Amino acid sequence: MYCRKRERRYHRHRRDYYDNPVRGFTSLFRRPSTQIAILAIVGLVIYLLLQAGNSNSNNAANSSPNEIDVSETFSKYQNGALLLDVRTLDEWNQFHVPNSILVPLEQLAARVNELPTDKDVVVICNSGDCSRQGSEILFNAGFTHVASMSGGLEEWRASGYPVEP
Repeated sequence: MYCRKRERRYHRHRRDYYDNPVRGFTSLFRRPSTQIAILAIVGLVIYLLLQAGNSNSNNAANSSPNEIDVSETFSKYQNGALLLDVRTLDEWNQFHVPNSILVPLEQLAARVNELPTDKDVVVICNSGDCSRQGSEILFNAGFTHVASMSGGLEEWRASGYPVEP
């Protein structure tokens, strides 16, 4: 009988312990494994927040060059900006913008020292894809006033801006 009473008390105590949700919940945080898991999660969240902040500040500091439309390019052209054509020589011979400079895209990285660093430079091509690559090359070489013309020379010519055959 004594054992049964003791056994009954033990079961009653276990039942009361798990039936009380407050006591069970708080005891969960007393376990070292739970505390370590919570610290790891909090540390991970802090790390991710810091990384997101660093990548945003890096993107702002190292942002890529601007992409401007044809009309803004024409305005810069009238104000003395250098138009850098990165097409091939055959494309250049078909038509080009007066007073622009030809440096084919595949030669641009080796010839960046030929370009003035004190002027605005707008990189142009047929469609706008190569000009983006060219402006990135110049930007990475230290040029600060670099832009890429979106739309390309096809849009330039269609807008009625000057070209030389």
